[in-house]
Amino acid sequence: MGKINNESSTDRFKRLATLRTNAVLNRLRVLGNCSNRQVYDYTKEDIDKIFAAIDQAVKESKSKFHFPKQQNFKL
Repeated sequence: MGKINNESSTDRFKRLATLRTNAVLNRLRVLGNCSNRQVYDYTKEDIDKIFAAIDQAVKESKSKFHFPKQQNFKL
């Protein structure tokens, strides 16, 4: 992908990563609203299941940044 409107790949990454990170953080805050026991009924197992799914998604996303993509085999 080339530059769009003279935006470097670094600037594009920073712009999009900031927007997307803030969106994720906002949705986590909204999820936290479900913790109100006066309004919602849930079990420890429900909470464990929710956060296990979130933890797994975070691990998968993070691993994409830390491990290089597979390269073709060469002799």
